[in-house]
Amino acid sequence: MPVMFTGIIEKSVRVMSVVDTPMFRRLTLSTGYCDLRDGESVAVNGVCLTVATRADDGVCGFDVIKETLDKTNLGLLNAGDDVHVERSLRVGDRFDGHFVQGHVDGTGRCVEQRSRDDEWRVVIEAPAALGKYLTPKGSISIDGVSLTLASVHGSVFEVALIPTTLTITRLGTRPVGWPFNLEMDVMSKTIVHFLEQRGV
Repeated sequence: MPVMFTGIIEKSVRVMSVVDTPMFRRLTLSTGYCDLRDGESVAVNGVCLTVATRADDGVCGFDVIKETLDKTNLGLLNAGDDVHVERSLRVGDRFDGHFVQGHVDGTGRCVEQRSRDDEWRVVIEAPAALGKYLTPKGSISIDGVSLTLASVHGSVFEVALIPTTLTITRLGTRPVGWPFNLEMDVMSKTIVHFLEQRGV
């Protein structure tokens, strides 16, 4: 069975070091997961990565290849930055959020952070090619966080962040221009692909 996530971020953790090699970038994170196994999958900012090294204290290394660096924001990370992490879904786990594969479709630029007394909204512009998957009140994964689309205007959309999301994640602190990792809802992608293949 393919690895799946829920988009319910467990915590934000610190990047301890970033090392570039000719074949990949090694991200070392203080995950706090002391029972990870070699080869286990962990979503980092919504990107499914494999545990390459691990220590008993939960410090783990993940190798990120060029294709992933080119399509996500992982290439922008530096030591000291925070990232969102989520362990893969296990059989029998309680399921919240929505099905997230950890396969980022592209990045969307943060257009605006807007706060009021009653809510906090983030406005994001997705690549035009991904706009067809945006459904009002549908699901989307943003830097690994499962969220509901509050409004959609072409390829620009808004999400509302609840206080818990603002506390656990870093979505509310990303600056304008930040390229959020976007994974469109797998159901939307499947339906659009099915219709397009039949010329509908």
